[in-house]
Amino acid sequence: MSLSAPVFLKEREEDNSKFVEIQQSQTTCIAAEDPLQNLCLASQEVLKKAQQNGRSKCLKCGGSRMFYCYTCYVPVENVPVEQIPHVKLPLKIDIIKHPNETDGKSTAVHAKLLAPEFVNIYTYPCIPEYEEKDHEVALVFPGPKSVSVKDISFHLQKKSQNSVRGKNDDLDNPSIKRKKTEERDLNDSKCKDTTLKKIVFIDSTWNQTNKIFTDERLQGLLQVELKTRKTCFWRHQKGKPDTFLSTIEAIYYFLVDYHTDILKEKYKGQYDNLLFFYSFMHQLIKNAKCPGDKETRKLTH
Repeated sequence: MSLSAPVFLKEREEDNSKFVEIQQSQTTCIAAEDPLQNLCLASQEVLKKAQQNGRSKCLKCGGSRMFYCYTCYVPVENVPVEQIPHVKLPLKIDIIKHPNETDGKSTAVHAKLLAPEFVNIYTYPCIPEYEEKDHEVALVFPGPKSVSVKDISFHLQKKSQNSVRGKNDDLDNPSIKRKKTEERDLNDSKCKDTTLKKIVFIDSTWNQTNKIFTDERLQGLLQVELKTRKTCFWRHQKGKPDTFLSTIEAIYYFLVDYHTDILKEKYKGQYDNLLFFYSFMHQLIKNAKCPGDKETRKLTH
C-alpha cells in the first residue's frame, strides 16, 4: 500500500530526527568513554600502510612482526624510524618487567620505541641499584604509603633529610670519628638536590606485581599513586576494575600530572605521542561503540 505524500514526509522527518539524535548520542558517549580521541598525535599514516601490508621483518633479529619488534625494541622494516614520533621526556623511566609477561602483549615497549633515550626496560630479577639515589627516584605503585604526584618533591626532601640525619648520627660514633668533615658537607649538599630524576614502573599483570613490588631493592623508594582514570586497554584483566591502567597509560598519565603539578606548566600535548601506537591499536582492536550503532546503520542504508 502506497503512502500519501504528507505521511511519507512525516515518517522521513521522524527518521532524520532520530538519526541526528543517535549521532549526537554517539558523539557524547565516545567523548566520555574515549580519552584517546583528542590527543595531539603525529600522522599515523605509516601505521595504516603497515597494517594494510601486513607483517614485516625486524632489521635486527629478522623476526616477522607487525609495526615493531617487541624483542629488539625497534620498528619493523615497513615502519621507517624517521616516520614515527620522537618524544622528549622531563625525566628518566625504568620499567621492571615480570618474566612471565608476554612480550607481544606488553605496552611497555611503546615507551622504549618512542622515547628510547629516556626509557630502559629490565626483566625481573634484574633491577638497577637505587639505594644511593632513593632521594631522586620514585616508584609508581598504589598502596597505603603512596603519595600523590604533587607531593613528590616534599616527600623526597623529607627522605633526603632523614638520610643525612642518620649518617650524621653515625659520624658521632667513636669508632668512625676520623671520617673527614668533607663527607659531612657532601651529605648536606645531597639534601638540597631532591629533584625527581627517575620514575620506576612495574610491567606485569596485577596478579603478578607483588613479587616485584616486595623485592627489597624497591622497598626504599617513595611510592606514588596516580589519580583515578579509566583504562582503554583492550586486554581487560578479569576481576579487576577499569581503573587498572596498562603500563603505557600509567606512564603517560604520570607525565601529564608531573608536567602540571611539579613543573607547574600548562599541558599542551607534549607527551601525547607516547600513545602513538597504543591509540592506533586501540582503534583497530576495540573501536568502542555506543548503543544505537545498529540503528544508525539501518537508517543510513
